[in-house]
Amino acid sequence: MRYLAEYRDPAIAKALIDRITTRATRRWTLMEVCGGQTHTIVRQGIDEFLDSAVEMIHGPGCPVCVTPLEQIDKALAIAAQPNVIFTSFGDMLRVPGSDCDLQQVRARGGDVKVVYSPLDALALARKHPEREVVFFAVGFETTAPANAMAVWRARELGVRNFSVLVSHVTVPPAITAILEAPDNRVQGFLAAGHVCAVMGYTEYEPIAARYRVPIIVTGFEPVDILEGIAMAVAQLEEGRHEVENQYVRSVRRLGTEPARALVAQVFELTDRPWRGIGTIPMSGLRLRDEFSAYDAERKFGVEGLRVTEPADCRAGDVLTGRIKPPQCTAFGTRCTPEHPLGAPMVSSEGACSAYFNLAKYRRGEGAEVGA
Repeated sequence: MRYLAEYRDPAIAKALIDRITTRATRRWTLMEVCGGQTHTIVRQGIDEFLDSAVEMIHGPGCPVCVTPLEQIDKALAIAAQPNVIFTSFGDMLRVPGSDCDLQQVRARGGDVKVVYSPLDALALARKHPEREVVFFAVGFETTAPANAMAVWRARELGVRNFSVLVSHVTVPPAITAILEAPDNRVQGFLAAGHVCAVMGYTEYEPIAARYRVPIIVTGFEPVDILEGIAMAVAQLEEGRHEVENQYVRSVRRLGTEPARALVAQVFELTDRPWRGIGTIPMSGLRLRDEFSAYDAERKFGVEGLRVTEPADCRAGDVLTGRIKPPQCTAFGTRCTPEHPLGAPMVSSEGACSAYFNLAKYRRGEGAEVGA
């Protein structure tokens, strides 16, 4: 298949590994931002093949993983109400809240439905005007256009029994927060291709210049990632710090401009808490005041809900690359996909689940970060 087989070609991959290991004069530290990239790196053993030349550490680019506990608890509170149809993508149903998850709310009688698009949720609201239909709007910039479209369309149609629980976060402020941390070790980033397909990569250019780090936009197949790493290593060896686009088959510098315009029309930037990390200023999206009628937090009065993250889940350390999943004492013992302590173990893009799926890591085996 075009754009698939060649990006999984073992001969091309081996040539790129040889190029990276030959070019590197020291061991560089790179962070892949996206959880989809993490799964490819771990599953294909890319981190092990490159271990002498590059240390790969895993970033906060899993939207399910960074959704804070308080937002999950808001979802649980809304979903438990008798007149509500609570809708979500399937990957949110088993993310643990303070005392249960959405799947358990459904088992107790809550009307929780999996949908494949926020427009499916809007269709449910039109079909059931006597019920309140809420969509859990989670994700990075990738999913924001579809959620913005659902809200914009609901207002256009005059549908008043539809709302969204917004938990959108944006990537550039997270990269900045990582670079400004006192213990930061990251020397270059692989940026997520699907985010940049929507938003472009102009926001990364001042970050690369200010902090003097290369940022490479990459895809998700093994050859995509290896080529991105090779580009980052070349910049580091040459003393350059630029934004480069490896994912040219899908990403343009300005992204998808109609989608960006729609997001800007419906949402505005706001401070947003991240699971295990804390609040990152101006890192999230919220509905603009003119769309406040569709804000589930306001409609159901859960705006002020605040909770404390559990101390035994080290999600924040995993999401910022301070540790790798096997270094958490709960990994593979008290925390498994069947009984997760936090989102990184249950999400399909979570770093903990990526490591757990490899048998050698299931009981917490693995090297120390930086070893």
